[in-house]
Amino acid sequence: MNWKDKYNQWIDYPQLDKSLRDKLALMTPNEIEEAFYTDLEFGTGGMRGEIGPGTNRMNIYTIRKANIGFARFLLANYIDAKTRGVVIAYDNRHYSYIFALESAKVLGTLGIKTHLFDHLRPTPELSFAVRHLKACGGIVITASHNPPQYNGYKIYDEDGCQLLPELANQVIENIKAIDNIFSFEVMEEEDLRSKGIILTVGKEIDDIYIEKVKSVQVYPELDKTNIRIVFTPLHGTSHTLALRLLSECGYKCVFPVEEQCVPDANFATVKSPNPENESAFELAINLGKEKGADILLATDPDADRVGLAVRVEDDYQLLTGNQTGAILLYYLLSEKKKQNTLPKNGIVYNTIVTSDLGANIVKSFGLEVESTLTGFKYIGNKAKEIENTDKKFFFGYEESYGYLISDFVRDKDSLQALLICCEAAAFYKKQNKTLVDVLNKIYEEYGYYSESLINISLTGIIGQKKINQILADFRFNLPHKIGQYEVVSIEDYLISKRFIDSSEENLTLPKSDVLKFFLVDKSWFALRPSGTEPKLKVYINVIGTDYKDANKKIQDIKQYLLQRIEALS
Repeated sequence: MNWKDKYNQWIDYPQLDKSLRDKLALMTPNEIEEAFYTDLEFGTGGMRGEIGPGTNRMNIYTIRKANIGFARFLLANYIDAKTRGVVIAYDNRHYSYIFALESAKVLGTLGIKTHLFDHLRPTPELSFAVRHLKACGGIVITASHNPPQYNGYKIYDEDGCQLLPELANQVIENIKAIDNIFSFEVMEEEDLRSKGIILTVGKEIDDIYIEKVKSVQVYPELDKTNIRIVFTPLHGTSHTLALRLLSECGYKCVFPVEEQCVPDANFATVKSPNPENESAFELAINLGKEKGADILLATDPDADRVGLAVRVEDDYQLLTGNQTGAILLYYLLSEKKKQNTLPKNGIVYNTIVTSDLGANIVKSFGLEVESTLTGFKYIGNKAKEIENTDKKFFFGYEESYGYLISDFVRDKDSLQALLICCEAAAFYKKQNKTLVDVLNKIYEEYGYYSESLINISLTGIIGQKKINQILADFRFNLPHKIGQYEVVSIEDYLISKRFIDSSEENLTLPKSDVLKFFLVDKSWFALRPSGTEPKLKVYINVIGTDYKDANKKIQDIKQYLLQRIEALS
């Protein structure tokens, strides 16, 4: 059906939700087309979109359709799907509980038992709960760090890992086969609960999960009374568990940003609930200066990512995801080596757009490094692949502030990461060092790495066409020189090829619309459409002889890229 047919199907449905019908009546023709011209699709982080009426929006009907597709996938792949069931969690966003309950009702109507959390829960706890309860799948309703008008839907396999493309495609095919979503009627919640099909879970999972998180500590008995910490959940799901975790692990001077401990769907105190953005730390910085905090920690709304800022004299330096990853790796590797607990066959996973700094640290300690496509589902799946082999999962991370220390969770876990951030800060403070001091030591030993991320937001039909135009220009008009540096190789993940001079090699990773260009001095840049937001991401990574040299290279490459992209307007 074209978008007009879809729209007519909606307005002709007599029982259409009244609030959605009222919104449709107020929409312009262009807004209607935007809402119906396509269906929401699964990207690197599941299905996300603006809340509202339409097939390209998050609402009870697109949620129903997604859940029918997921249910049919589960019933086709697991003979015991109905009894093993699915775990469902949700965040603080508009309609999150409604969408979670609707998911439970759809699955329940199709005979699949669900374990629905009793309140907001972090995404990593959902991943843990799937495995702990031996469920055959999981669902979390979240749009992570997207703006307030968004919500999302992520699905997990029986190992607590987000579905890989080949599995997600089965779900998508099931969804596409549904012509009329309005023909499916869900049972009432009360009936499903009375039959034991919808069950409630809560504190009993919290307790077990928290104990598992504590196990990632290197020095559990370390004196932590000297470290002062400011923490903010940015109105999201980690508030209760993070504070409980730090308290039970012996951290006495933890100061929460009280205004942001309220689960506010409008994120009233921040411009963006994204710990990658310095503006998200404004209140934390103010409180940090008041309390004399050594570090500031911020988790995103669904608490799978964490941002870190470190006091430098009278202010705070916000670290990038790559910098935090390098510090965590250096601390874990160094101290476990002293303890003689470093695994001989340890392996660290990162992504193709992660800085090379962390990989070089890992290799210097004799561990293996493997890169995956962007999306933590690939790292989670790698952890599953090596589970019964002689290899040992040691660490997984990506540049976008996601870290995993122990794979009892198969997704990025901000609670594990913030616990090790705090421990490392306390450990080095006893040596009169800050985490920035440690970072500078790393640079001196491994090289002066610098990076930049350009986010080019392009929404709607026109935006998608623009993203395609930019990628096509770089793909078919290959750059040969950036300033004084020659491009020596190119990786095109859409066609799975690496080009070096006049030769080519096959890439082994799955196909993805990513282009990566390597310069003669080992710098690189990559272009990738976001899988969770309407934007094009441009990654730049360089290594210099010192800070000044590295930052100049960043600016030269950035200038070239922006000028070329702007010329396409």
